[in-house]
Amino acid sequence: MDITGLDEFLEQNDFSGTVLIKRGNATVFEAVAGKASQRWDVPNTTDTRFDSSSITKLFTSVAALQQVSKNDLDLETSIHHYVDLADTEIDPAVTLLHVLTHTSGIADDVDEEEGESYADLWAEFPTYTILEPSDQLPTFVNKEPLADPGVECVYTNAGYVLAGLAIEKVTKTGYRQYIFDEVFAPAGMTDSGFYDRRDAAPRVAEGWDYIDGRWVSNIYSAPPIGLPDGGAHVTAADLIRFIQAVRNGELLDSEFTEEFLTPQVQYDDETWYGFGLEFDMNDDGTVRSYFADGVSPGASGIVRHYLDDGLDVVVLSNSEEGAWPVIREIDERLGG
Repeated sequence: MDITGLDEFLEQNDFSGTVLIKRGNATVFEAVAGKASQRWDVPNTTDTRFDSSSITKLFTSVAALQQVSKNDLDLETSIHHYVDLADTEIDPAVTLLHVLTHTSGIADDVDEEEGESYADLWAEFPTYTILEPSDQLPTFVNKEPLADPGVECVYTNAGYVLAGLAIEKVTKTGYRQYIFDEVFAPAGMTDSGFYDRRDAAPRVAEGWDYIDGRWVSNIYSAPPIGLPDGGAHVTAADLIRFIQAVRNGELLDSEFTEEFLTPQVQYDDETWYGFGLEFDMNDDGTVRSYFADGVSPGASGIVRHYLDDGLDVVVLSNSEEGAWPVIREIDERLGG
């Protein structure tokens, strides 16, 4: 990969965050820029922890598949078997497989394409009341489904909330503790965790967006601590450790390692969904790259593996728009 001028590109785009590109254990490119806190003028560093937003779904998916491999969860079993969804709009035909591959047909907490907004959602359900996965249920379970289960592929946060609750049910362990013990620890993600934005935690980047001429914090823009659909805090190095640990079979057995790295459901002509991953396809039907990205107020990023180049790429930013120019630039340099 040609990295000529990539540092200058970050500077020209006022990038705030971190970029790490590795081939195996060899670092191809590493950079960090911007501020971890606009309020206190604290710089980002290579060991700063960033909000991973929806990249967190990868951890939830791996956790669910771990329990499937132990026969404690079943991909083909109704999600009602694991989560109390009586008297809700969630179809009993929705399975764990459906929620993990975005084919459940259930309505999401917010449908922005239909004019819904998170501002309205948080006015009804204040963010400070959403601390556990079960607290998320009222935000979507009484909304009419968008489609029958298994018919359409529509990305939702809500499905991963249900997956997180299923994990809690069968493990009898809180979601965040399980991820820490069974995903972060065995992957060697020693700097990652779930940090409450209301607390003073070391090396955690605060989320800020420049709106209408002023810096705006994301403290009221999402639940204060990460949940199954988003919000875990990770370093770039830890995120690469995670994707390498998956490939190396350190988190899943051989069967589910292969399943995790295999496209499951077609989304459009170029993209398939898997268990938390998205797959960018070549014209001949082979996989060009697989990735998970995320975006929310004060956070954006991606973890991506390019198969032909053997490269792992992580871009993390503590602003909503910060990661995307960098992600596109790297992808273009790799033939995208």
